[in-house]
Amino acid sequence: MTNQSKGNAENPGTNKGSSSSESSHSSLTIDGRELTLSGDEGESLLDVASAHGEYIPHLCYHKSLSPHGSCKLCTIKVDGKFQSACLTTAKSGQVIENHSDEITDYRQQMIELLFAEGNHFCPSCELSGNCQLQAMAYDLGITHMRFPLTYPRRRKDGSHPDIFLDRDRCINCALCVRASNEVDGKKVFGLAGRGADSYLQVNSPDGTLGSSDLSIDDLAANICPVGAISSKHNNYLQRPGQRLYDQHSISELGNQRPDFEHMNDSNIDHADTRKSDPS
Repeated sequence: MTNQSKGNAENPGTNKGSSSSESSHSSLTIDGRELTLSGDEGESLLDVASAHGEYIPHLCYHKSLSPHGSCKLCTIKVDGKFQSACLTTAKSGQVIENHSDEITDYRQQMIELLFAEGNHFCPSCELSGNCQLQAMAYDLGITHMRFPLTYPRRRKDGSHPDIFLDRDRCINCALCVRASNEVDGKKVFGLAGRGADSYLQVNSPDGTLGSSDLSIDDLAANICPVGAISSKHNNYLQRPGQRLYDQHSISELGNQRPDFEHMNDSNIDHADTRKSDPS
């Protein structure tokens, strides 16, 4: 059987003369909205939703990196079953549920657990207003905690001349780990330990950033969604009220970081001082 006849046998209602026409009509639905699939092999549900402007909450996903599936915020219902949008391949005919009271409550619990398992003091944090975890909490309408705070004691690292590592804020998303491995090619970071005792490990002779190969220009140094890995030089360039998520929600802007590299006195008040949406 030829590819054309095989395609027509599987999709008898399509135009027999055009396989490209068949793929262009492949679609799925998210919350009742029909989305056309691009036809790219292995395209995830998160990719499809993002391409059509449908925001699915996430903290550990980046389109340039392999999916990790650790934050569980992108949990959706696919044909009635819970799945991670970043790990689930998009297929024609799928019926997706992204927004419901049940899913929102689940996502709220995930965010609350991240706050409870770390030391996140938003009012005094230099990343406040630019933090994706904080922005996600606002966007999901979290007003209280259902879990006791654990107040872990984690090592900080200020040995690098340009970069500060605050493990108290780390959410173990592994974005920096994958960025260093897959893009920077340096393998500076890794995750060690298990469960609540997991922590970000620095792969260097003495275990500190100062003796590592990490550069301020590396993707690993600029991809953290919270304030765990931050620059020592530019976190106070924007005043409160003028930061990314002070005026726009994360569901409007997507998961972004400020573009400090192109920020100066003339554009510091602009709402578009941000890098392109990486995810």
